[in-house]
Amino acid sequence: MKHFADLINALESTNKTNAKIDAIVDYLERAPDEDKVWFIALFTGKRPKRNVNTNLMKDWALEITQLPFWLFQESYSSVGDLGETLSLILPPPSEKIELSLSQWMTDILNLKDKAEAEKKEFVLQSWNGLDYTERLIFNKLLGGSFRIGVSYKTLINGLTKYSGQETNILMHSIMGKWQPDEISFEELISAEKINPDNSKPYPFCLAYALEKELPELGNPDEWLIEYKWDGIRGQIIRRNDEVFIWSRGEEMITEQFPEIAETIQAMKGNFVIDGEILAVKEGNVLNFNELQKRLNRKNITKKMMTDIPIEVFAYDLIELEGNDLREKPVSARRAMLEELLLDQQPPNISISKAIDFEKWEQLDLIRENSRELNSEGLMLKQKNSLYHSGRKKGDWWKWKVNPLTIEAVLIYAQKGSGRRSAYYTDYTFAVKNGDSLVTIAKAYSGLTDKEIMEVSRFVTKNAIEKFGPVRTVKAELVFEIAFEGIGFSNRHKSGVALRFPRIVRWRKDKTVDEIDELEEIKKLIQ
Repeated sequence: MKHFADLINALESTNKTNAKIDAIVDYLERAPDEDKVWFIALFTGKRPKRNVNTNLMKDWALEITQLPFWLFQESYSSVGDLGETLSLILPPPSEKIELSLSQWMTDILNLKDKAEAEKKEFVLQSWNGLDYTERLIFNKLLGGSFRIGVSYKTLINGLTKYSGQETNILMHSIMGKWQPDEISFEELISAEKINPDNSKPYPFCLAYALEKELPELGNPDEWLIEYKWDGIRGQIIRRNDEVFIWSRGEEMITEQFPEIAETIQAMKGNFVIDGEILAVKEGNVLNFNELQKRLNRKNITKKMMTDIPIEVFAYDLIELEGNDLREKPVSARRAMLEELLLDQQPPNISISKAIDFEKWEQLDLIRENSRELNSEGLMLKQKNSLYHSGRKKGDWWKWKVNPLTIEAVLIYAQKGSGRRSAYYTDYTFAVKNGDSLVTIAKAYSGLTDKEIMEVSRFVTKNAIEKFGPVRTVKAELVFEIAFEGIGFSNRHKSGVALRFPRIVRWRKDKTVDEIDELEEIKKLIQ
């Protein structure tokens, strides 16, 4: 655990990618193989489920410290993270427990069927044998909330630098359903079990935001242009009569789309299709908010399938009859995909439309009008491009429509976590609804460090109420909020939900009387 704590400290203390990669390599050089496997598991989201209620952890910490509840609440409000708060208030350890990360994970997993008294004994003994950073990690592992600010790309680059293995092989190898106690580190990085079961997906090929003028891309005939759809990017896998659907976030979502799984099951052959899962009714792509109603549900009713029918707009064919097609150009892969779908004609799977054009300037109007189709813009793919793992600049570009914007007022603020725990960085904004204000969105990004400090000083001086770590503030600071899409939502007080809201700028030139009206905002919904 000490080596793992050193790694976390090193990663949290820098924002330089190369320094993070070096820290990962240093850890891998020191850690035993079992810990390396758990390191990869934790950094790719394979966190254990919560086996100890965090309210119990809070009660046990208060029992040890004898702090009054109000003081704990104030501390929690200031820190903004329960695991970190518990680590800070506990007394220094009186002994030293030296166990490997894998041993800790085994003990934590074994708590699942333990009685509350046994869990308490284990937690208290652990707290008494760990320093602050180790306790913080332990608390987050125990509470199922372990997250670290390292991108997937940085992780892969660190593993590549350490192992010397090819990046695309590493990316493919660590995807899928493997479990830390069922595979060795050598098997994982050497890709010996690159297809341990029929479900294994491929790393998605991703695009960069367009950063060139269209004529700089060369001959228009060399490019495939498609709409960029706003749904769930997925890989639909059919191997040996088994069907699996994976999201880009490496979640298996087969059960959420039973009609697609049924269609794929009825098809012939073995293949892996890359495409967009969308809510489509009577030939029209529905707003993402409609699709969202289908997500993360344990039971998909027939009524829901009727009200929100699902289709797949297929982009690519990346495996056929066991053959990896990623090294073939996209033009060839698309031709094979067209043949597959034309031959079998599945009812709710179709190939994503290729946009006909002759001159680059024709795309401007098509892109501008794409929001009318509930599209985010256009995808530009070089016809001879391979299916890369991750992003490769120059082959695939995404050219989104300009974001929608509104002006709203800050009404709630909460402190951040990690390096931002001393400042109010998490904001809730409101717009006018008649004579009152109604919350419209939360946003966490878009301000400079200087602006964050300035907003924090305002919140400290102008806080009206406290709700745990959240502060209600005077409705005075106006901000321009950008977002990719908007739809009706019963889950929000405003009745609408914004897609990917973020702060564009602080409108110091405007007052709360000049923010947008809710009814006008609703007119943006297609």
